[in-house]
Formats: sequence, C-alpha cells, structure tokens
Amino acid sequence: MKDPGKLLILISTLGLACGFSAGCGGGSSSSSTPANTITSSGANVASISVNGGPVGNYDDASFTTVTVCLPGTSTCQTIDGILVDTGSSGLRILSSALTLSLPQQKASDGNPVVECLPFVSGYTWGPVQTADVEIASEKASSVPIQVLSDSDFVAPTSCTSSGMSSDTLGNLGANGILGVGLFAQDCGSYCEQVQTAAGDFNPYYECASSTATCQAVAESLTQQVQNPVALFSTDNNGVIVEFPAISGGQESSASGALVFGIGTESNNALGAATIYTANAGGNFSTTYNGTVDSASFIDSGSNGYFFPSTITVCPSSGDAPDFYCPSTTENLSATNQGANGATGTVNFSIANAEALFSVDDSAYSDLGGTYSSGSFDWGLPFFFGRNVYVGIESTTNPDGYWAY
Repeated sequence: MKDPGKLLILISTLGLACGFSAGCGGGSSSSSTPANTITSSGANVASISVNGGPVGNYDDASFTTVTVCLPGTSTCQTIDGILVDTGSSGLRILSSALTLSLPQQKASDGNPVVECLPFVSGYTWGPVQTADVEIASEKASSVPIQVLSDSDFVAPTSCTSSGMSSDTLGNLGANGILGVGLFAQDCGSYCEQVQTAAGDFNPYYECASSTATCQAVAESLTQQVQNPVALFSTDNNGVIVEFPAISGGQESSASGALVFGIGTESNNALGAATIYTANAGGNFSTTYNGTVDSASFIDSGSNGYFFPSTITVCPSSGDAPDFYCPSTTENLSATNQGANGATGTVNFSIANAEALFSVDDSAYSDLGGTYSSGSFDWGLPFFFGRNVYVGIESTTNPDGYWAY
C-alpha cells in the first residue's frame, strides 16, 4: 500500500525565523507566469528528482545529492535522497546515513549542543555538528548542520510533545533535509537568548551526557544551523527550483534543476518573474474562496497544496488520510499578495487523492489536503511547470522573497 501521508509540512513556530516543513497539464498555472525552462548544466546547478525517494513511496517530494566533508579536509561522503525544502533553512542528515564522525559543536561550558525542530507531523532531534558542504560545484565551509538521532541524547519533553520523531528513514522518508528557504539561519534572533515565558519553545539545548536532562541554551547566529547556500562564496543570494509541467496531472517521476544564485550568472536571471516579498514571519497572504490566509508560504517540502476548504476529505481509514477526495477534479484559483503589494492569481486543480494513489506514480500536480485556518501551503505541485525563485533575506529584502 502506498504511504502518502502528509510529511514534513513546514511550520513557523512561535515566531522562529524558520518554517518547515504546477504548471500546465493538470496542475496550477497563472496567466502572468513566465515561460518555464529547465537549466541543464552549470557549475551552480544540481539535479533534483521526484522519484519516491529512498523509501520508494514518498510522493510529491524532490530529492538531491549532497556531499559533506570533515572541515578543511578531502575526507568526504556523498549522500543521496536528500529532500529539497524551500520552507526551512539548514542541512539535516540522518545519523544512520552518515558514516563520517563530524566535529561536535559545544556550548561555552563544553557540553554538546543539540537541537529540536518541530514540524506539523513531529520533530527532528539531534546534535549540531560541523561539516564542509558541497552541492554541484558550490561549497560552504564549516557549516553547522543537524545530525538526526534519537539515541545520542535524550530529547526533553518539550521536544517530544511536538509529536512523532522524524529521526529514522521510515519516518522521515529521506536521508536528510536540505533547507534552502528564506532565512540564513534556522532560528535567527529568537534563539540568541533562552526563552522563559510560559508556552515559549527553545530549539537549542546543551546535554551534559547521553542520559542527562538537556537544558535550553542560547545560540548565536553563527552557531545556529545555517542555510548552506548563504555561506557559498558565490551564488549565495537564493535558489531557483525548476520542474517541468506534469502531463495529465501525474507521472511516474519528474526531473528538474536546483539552481544556486539569482541574477549572479547567465543561467539564473530573474527575468520576468514577479517578486512577492515575505513579512517578518516568512509568510505572505493568499486569498482563497473569499478568505484571506495571511500566514501562507511556498514550500517544496510539502507534498501537496494544503489549505482550509469545504472539499471532501478522504476517509481516515483509507490510503490518503488528510488529503482531499472530491468526486471529480475541482479547478480552483487563489490570489497571492506579497508584503510589497505585488499580487497574482494562481489557477490550480485538486483531484481525488485515493484515485491518484491507486496508480504507482510519484509526481502529482493536483494533490491537496487539509490545513489550518489562516494558512495556505503552496507545496510541490505549485512548482511543476514554473520556475520558483527563493530569495534569501538581505539588506534589500530583509525577510526574503519568492518569485515566479
């Protein structure tokens, strides 16, 4: 049976500067969307694929290959099956997929630093370690990354209460996550001090031993898990995710390109794409069916369009719980508006998820499901048939931007 569960939908938790979590021919389109082209080569281009991933059944998820090295050495490991996620920042690798023994980051008192990152479906937990990161021909040196492990340190209740651990291949569906989102760090100024107010969440901890109770710790910007793209020597101001349209709404696989840099090379010009700036929370607004969802975002780490709707939801006992199952495909539209006032209408379709999953495909341009009121999650189907630009926070755009 297919396992199409709603995986890795990025959330922006408690004001953190992070979140985590298509084209023509049956997916989404927009009359103002520029022509879609796929960059086939370049030192700043990495191949990405929608192919089911390492577990073989992770639908509507894009994967790439990353090389990590002991800092300052040629001792490296290349790891495939890494989920490309425009909704988070930072590289996270399963400890079970990592054979290198990377340097452990330590707090001022010498204790190891460990991170908890919450997601809608659970959390990731594991130590912060340091690696040189190489993708295509781009390299970032001495990057703090998260190594996902449930066994190295005991996760505090404040972390485990987020839901199910995503620290195994079976639960994560990938060997790791490459977060190439809007922010340079995964937590920003929020984590520069320990949060003490009731209900506040602390992502970073120090753990005196593998069995000790871990304590929340402040984490400076440079020590936080970093968006590796922001640390490249060139092509470091953002990425472009490029996928072709999906013929007939679903295909067995899809191949595309992850292009580093925006306007830095001959192959990554912004062109006629419209810029939609994010607000301080990393969101913009989407108006759907007369309702403004002000905490909306574009997230390749989500495997569908997720939004509040009256569309029929699939039975919880079936193959597609939480996805939509209309009796016939519904053709819909919504309008996005950036913090800069730019607006644009997106036309998209939602098909019956159980019918989609009855065929052994991996790429769907009309897959969607339920989501919380106030948010519209433009997941991977939005990327099919359009080039989506993700601009990292900068002086010009302090909260980053999307463009398409």
